[in-house]
Amino acid sequence: MRPSPRQTLTAPIRRSRFLWVAIFLCVWVAAIGFRLTWLQVVRHKEFVERADKQQQRGFEVAPRRGVLYDRNLRELAMTVLVDSVYAVPSEVGENKAADAALLAKVVHTDPLDHFTTQDQIEARMNASRNFSWVARKLDADTAERVKELNLKDIYFQKEFKRFYPDGGLAAHVLGYVGTDDNGLGGLERQFDDELHGAPGHKLTAVDAKHHAMNSTESDPMPGENLVLTIDANIQYMAERALDAQVKKVGASHGTVVVQDPRTGNILALAVSPRFNPNDSRHVDADSLTNLAVSDVYEPGSTFKLVAYSAAIDGAGVQPTDMVNCEGGAFTYMGRTLHDDKSDGRMGVVTVQQALEKSSDVGAAKMALKLGDEKFYEYIKAYGFGARSGIELPSETRGLLRPAKKWEPTSILSLAIGQEIGVTPVQLVTMVSTIANGGVYIPPHVLLQSTDEMKGDARLKAEPFHPTYQLPAKLPDGAHRVIKELTAAKMRAMMQGIVIEGTGKAAQLNGYSAGGKTGTANKIDPATHTYSHTKLVASFAGFAPVSAPAVSIAVVIDTPTIGSFYGAAVSAPVFHDVAQQVLEYLGVPHDQPLKTQQQMLEARNDKQVDDVPGQQVGDLTAMFDEVNSLPADDPLRQPATAAAMAENVQADAASDAARAAHAKPPGGLRGLPDKVMEAFHANGNTTSVMPDAAQQVTAKVEAPKIRPQVEAQNGGVVIDAGKRVAVPEFKGDGLRMVVQDAGRLGLRVQTLGSGLAREQAPAAGTMVPLGTEVVVRFAR
Repeated sequence: MRPSPRQTLTAPIRRSRFLWVAIFLCVWVAAIGFRLTWLQVVRHKEFVERADKQQQRGFEVAPRRGVLYDRNLRELAMTVLVDSVYAVPSEVGENKAADAALLAKVVHTDPLDHFTTQDQIEARMNASRNFSWVARKLDADTAERVKELNLKDIYFQKEFKRFYPDGGLAAHVLGYVGTDDNGLGGLERQFDDELHGAPGHKLTAVDAKHHAMNSTESDPMPGENLVLTIDANIQYMAERALDAQVKKVGASHGTVVVQDPRTGNILALAVSPRFNPNDSRHVDADSLTNLAVSDVYEPGSTFKLVAYSAAIDGAGVQPTDMVNCEGGAFTYMGRTLHDDKSDGRMGVVTVQQALEKSSDVGAAKMALKLGDEKFYEYIKAYGFGARSGIELPSETRGLLRPAKKWEPTSILSLAIGQEIGVTPVQLVTMVSTIANGGVYIPPHVLLQSTDEMKGDARLKAEPFHPTYQLPAKLPDGAHRVIKELTAAKMRAMMQGIVIEGTGKAAQLNGYSAGGKTGTANKIDPATHTYSHTKLVASFAGFAPVSAPAVSIAVVIDTPTIGSFYGAAVSAPVFHDVAQQVLEYLGVPHDQPLKTQQQMLEARNDKQVDDVPGQQVGDLTAMFDEVNSLPADDPLRQPATAAAMAENVQADAASDAARAAHAKPPGGLRGLPDKVMEAFHANGNTTSVMPDAAQQVTAKVEAPKIRPQVEAQNGGVVIDAGKRVAVPEFKGDGLRMVVQDAGRLGLRVQTLGSGLAREQAPAAGTMVPLGTEVVVRFAR
């Protein structure tokens, strides 16, 4: 019997079920693969960026903005590090409103600063998860108060802040910057790209609790440094004289430009009123305009120099030729031109006399000898009607119509400085052309652009020393306007204006000077005619006449007190600036020195501010006034260095005893015993500053940068707590006094000329940085 087949124990596999399972597995694997590909390939960049945002904190590292130096390498604009505050809103969480309120109470100190209000801080926190600014570039005190709040979600970031050590000195030349270090005026704006540099970047990795682990940083590239043609000491002299005159005559504003006639370099460009670029937020917008290059005005009689020089150069006129001034009334093409009554209604006089007395008729006849086209060519050659190319923004070309568009009598108007608009820079360049022998040299305020910093041996100061020859290679844009002989004749005629003519108030002591006064009527907006009360007073000249070292233009707009004429308003400013500048530069005298009485008689003045018999007590009173000392200020009490030394010694008796046997530096051995006691009382230094060892005496080189900066209402200021000893000035010339005072951070109010004879306060007096010392000079 055959055995039965063996029975299987497992169920048979169905192909359809296997197929479905396989398909499911394939789809599942494909879906996972697709998803992985989608996340890791297609959306890879997106997730990397999201991870970076969660795991890293990124900052743009601002570059150091370039330094602006004067020609002596004195810092006029520099950059300092200050604290900025930011928040991480994701960490703040629900406390945004509370934190914003706390922070605003500390950082919102200026009503005009809308960036730091509570609403703005909270709005920025709500607008971002990872970063929001709270306040930018705080002063040290405010930053410390924020730290005292001890808010764990608030952080600090160092940023650069622009700082102008001398406040408003040369403000219109330097300009100012915004919060983001973008130049908004002057050279800061003109060379913003060069000064700004290239920013760097900083990445900081954080863990899940936002603790910093490591960071990577790319260094920023600092901006280029600019060395200017400006001499800070000459700039200060020009600004001080201009401010005093603008205030005295009640003018709306004024301008003084000092130029080297042979290179075109601008040594000083002063505009009054000025602004403080450290606090540009509170500045009136009207005071930001650089009137020296942007303000157009009718030059009036100063423009007669163009007519006379053109007639001598192009029509063969000689200073000794006779011209009929028609008794002060000249009719041409139906128009009658009148001389001012003060000119004396001249008849037949020499050409030189006509210029000295500023005859309008004489100037008109000079222009008529040339004709429209030829006169127009001379005007253009002097640089009028075109931009000079000076390295400052918003320069205007002025107003000058082509000769073919002139009216039949326009040549009369142009000869006396009407129907034309000029700038103060154009005016001083015209005078420089006559001063240097007849060659137009374009004006400049920039000497060089460099990567080197002060202290680098490759960067050298270029102090101004007058030269008496034109450069071997003339700069671009230079060209001859008048012949050298013509220029010499014009210089002699302009000297006559100062000696015998309308410019007597510009006479200098020990130096010859030449120049031309001008008074121009302004257009009245209401009547569209010339106003008889709104005038522009000007004076343009040079000194000395034989070998001009400087050219100076003074323009004062709308004087309202006293005389309105250039002879009385602007010529005295030329006198003050030129006298100080020439003494400061050490220019040799080319004229005999005069007493104050002789100067008074020569200028026909009624009073002289600088009285030879002025006593030290008067200087002390002036010192109190110019420094605005309160009645209880201790600097008002000591009248001598010994008294101040006693005060200092009383405060530091132990230090004085410990240093009693120390030997002083050689520069101090000639001081009185009481002054030496004060020296010992301060630890054998003349300053209580930490680096005072560098400032032992005014004869020793000391830092020109203010050593400590603090912030006040958002602006960086000098630390008034630092004091220095006033050096001994007696026997020194003006230049040495200004330089020695500048090295210690002091200013100088000068009286008279010659050598220093008296000073207030006395040598050895401890005064705050920035104090203005009064020094009287005499011969």
